[in-house]
Amino acid sequence: MEASSGPSRSSSQEPDGPCDGADRLSALPDDLLLDVLARLPCAAAAARTEVLSRRWLGLWAGLRQIVFRGVALPSLEAALGRVDLPLPAVSLIKIRVPIKQQRPHQPAPKDKEHWRDSAGVPINSLLRAAARLEPEKLDFRIPSGISERALAVDLPCLPRATFIALNFSSLFSLAAVPAGAEFPALETLSLAECITDLGGLLSCCPRLRTLRLSRAVFPDCVIRVVNSPLLQELVVECEARLTQRVVIVAPELKQLTISFTSVVAVNITVLAPVVEKISWQCCYLGPYIVFGLWSLSKLRLQSAERQGEPTTLYIYACVDPSPFRAQVHNFRREIQRHMVAAFSVFELHLTAKGHAFGAFVVHHLLGMDRISTATRRLKVVLHRSELREVCPTHCPCESPNWRSQTISLDALEEVEFNGFDGVDHEFDLLELILGCAPMLKRMIVKLSEETSASNDGCAKIVNIFKQASSSVECNVYHSS
Repeated sequence: MEASSGPSRSSSQEPDGPCDGADRLSALPDDLLLDVLARLPCAAAAARTEVLSRRWLGLWAGLRQIVFRGVALPSLEAALGRVDLPLPAVSLIKIRVPIKQQRPHQPAPKDKEHWRDSAGVPINSLLRAAARLEPEKLDFRIPSGISERALAVDLPCLPRATFIALNFSSLFSLAAVPAGAEFPALETLSLAECITDLGGLLSCCPRLRTLRLSRAVFPDCVIRVVNSPLLQELVVECEARLTQRVVIVAPELKQLTISFTSVVAVNITVLAPVVEKISWQCCYLGPYIVFGLWSLSKLRLQSAERQGEPTTLYIYACVDPSPFRAQVHNFRREIQRHMVAAFSVFELHLTAKGHAFGAFVVHHLLGMDRISTATRRLKVVLHRSELREVCPTHCPCESPNWRSQTISLDALEEVEFNGFDGVDHEFDLLELILGCAPMLKRMIVKLSEETSASNDGCAKIVNIFKQASSSVECNVYHSS
């Protein structure tokens, strides 16, 4: 157990007389002794001062900030019961249950059931014991391995709580909040591996400013965060692999961090007009979001770490000729759904496996209005793959008219290619971009190892650069 410092609560105990062995320290007032106990490394150490004299007996229970660390789960409820109830109430209860140890080659102890009640791990009775003290902050974490099944948790009313964090290292379902219940002071809520319908819970937290959900599981594969008018920071890490819909309505939201996976097209609604910082990531599992040979594997929208720097849209796509693919009716619309904030940098990661990518980039990415009008900096990263295919005749990776396509890249100022292989369609794409970007100021080409050894490839790039305006700075870098 650990106790951290904070304002103390008084006790009516009087110091023992000299005949009881009281020293000068024991003769100090309760407030000063509680300050001493609050500076000990743990509440267990504070409780052990009871052996000094009766003067110290139960004194630790008057601390306002109490952390139980290293206390076995069956003993926690009794320990909470020893804490004095009279006001001022406890400001912090922090519970860190230890990992239950057993010797090597020793079978699991039979008393493991001690860690359980009829409903599983006795979380609810502990939460009720903590709620009796009306803490301002509740931080409750137990390690993995204690529960072998999902927990059913009833969150009691905590009228004074401004901060609640629950992490039970296994899935737990949060029961619906009873009608009329409210957390009127709650500003920060952190839940790990929780299964819950947030709608009812958030409506009971009128002052909520920060919501963190890690490894969360949402009913019906829908991430829904609404009914939180004052929410300013939202962090969601979704564990479910079948996310079908994301709905976020938060008029005061300033920081949004969300990560989820899917195997289908995702319906997205985000109403956060004042968001300032965003980290948005969706990973697609398998070749389900495809167009032709190309499969969308990841899409990310990321604000810069430094204030004032631009937000970047990242798209990861690869060639996947697998026959088990679901053709998206509107590939562009699927990408546009994820553009929930403005960006000016577009970073495209491609794994072509020997196929041409010029038509895919021009028609289905740079040809999108949201990308072509917003992008000031374009970076194309070509990833190598051990699996390289030979394009058959009339391969769908090629389109006969993409080289003559005219796209408007009026905002584009800088272009960078990494891993340039020097094949024909790459030169053609380079030339097309140069001709469609009137505001271009800089172009960088970083060659792959194969192209670095080819004088012809370098010469061809230089000839393309000669077509650019004299105001464009052009650089070619060999592979190191």
